[in-house]
Amino acid sequence: MPKNSLPLQDLPCLSLQGSMLTKRVNKRKSRGFLVEGLDTECTPTDLIQEWSPPHKHQRFISKGKENDCNEFVLARRSRRKKESTSGISWDHLPDELLLRILFYLPLHDLLRMSRVCKRWHRLVFDETLWHSVDLDGLTHMGPALQQVLKTGVRRLRCPRSFVEELQFTIASSLQITELDMSSSIIPTSALESVVCRCRLLEYLSLEGLRLSDTIISSLAENPQLLQLNLSGCSGFSAPALSELLKSCSRIEQLNISWCDFTNNHVKSVVSSLTPGVTHLNLSGYRESLTLDDVKVLVERCPNIQTLDLSDSTLLMADCLPVLAQLKHLRHLSLSRCYHIHLAALTDLGKTFPSLCLLDVYGLVQDSHLPALKKELPRISINSRPFSSIARPTPAAALPGCFGDRAMWTRQCRLRFKS
Repeated sequence: MPKNSLPLQDLPCLSLQGSMLTKRVNKRKSRGFLVEGLDTECTPTDLIQEWSPPHKHQRFISKGKENDCNEFVLARRSRRKKESTSGISWDHLPDELLLRILFYLPLHDLLRMSRVCKRWHRLVFDETLWHSVDLDGLTHMGPALQQVLKTGVRRLRCPRSFVEELQFTIASSLQITELDMSSSIIPTSALESVVCRCRLLEYLSLEGLRLSDTIISSLAENPQLLQLNLSGCSGFSAPALSELLKSCSRIEQLNISWCDFTNNHVKSVVSSLTPGVTHLNLSGYRESLTLDDVKVLVERCPNIQTLDLSDSTLLMADCLPVLAQLKHLRHLSLSRCYHIHLAALTDLGKTFPSLCLLDVYGLVQDSHLPALKKELPRISINSRPFSSIARPTPAAALPGCFGDRAMWTRQCRLRFKS
């Protein structure tokens, strides 16, 4: 034992302490600690502090303030325990499966889902989901129409809409094949920006709109056009119309009634139609359509099945033998052709062997109608008050029924609900 060391029990300062302190000191000694520099003036408090284990320096953790007081401290965030999840996360689903799910959502919910994240926004506006869109009832059509046209929509229905100026940032062609903008309020320049980008049109209705020669010339670049409704349109010339009808040689149904036409317009129509036309509405030209025009029409279009010449007051009974050359004629409208006498109509059953429907509104009085029906038992008389030629939505469709929202006998998948 070293000379300067004494057993703890022999220290004068600890002679009066209890057994508890003695045991603690002996325990420290048994661990092999050396006692140095102890003298008789040491107090128990000093010894306890001297033999107590050294304090560990506390590690500074200051989030966001690691470099304060010129000290560099590494701070590590506690790891979050991964929550155990059952099933598959939406993030793990492939795009094809998500597109299939989004396909069944209505338009309103689809737009809400586009705000979830960038991936869903990209998927929501995939062109496979925007194949057919119905925006009928939307108040401010301009921004919505511009966004829908960018999705590559094929079938677009937006009749009776109000469209402001459109600002297109892309110059590529649109993919539209069926378009209905009937009875809309749209500037001619905005309509030009839409129609001039169309090259694949098959069904088109611009009923009641003001057009231009630029629009008519652009329509001539759609060789696949099958049905065209320009009823009540204005603002284009006879040469532009003639070019359109000659270029679109596949037109089967044409509704060009009640337009702002002159005699030259009417002659351009009958002299430019192709033999493929089977349904024609040329009504409303009281002082323009003549017997000579009817002769040219019958010669150029021998396959007509439905013909509407209503409100042509220049036509008389001598037009009936000319029309009889149409061997496939099934539906004839002569409403308000006042110069055709009732007696000439009684022989239509023999003159037109294939005729099934006859419209003579305003031409036959109600009191004489039963007698005419008796003379023509196999012909249905005055059963179609409205013409459906080339019209996307039948005028007789009741609001709320299937046909009210149909476009050429089919409904659009995405529909705006007001």
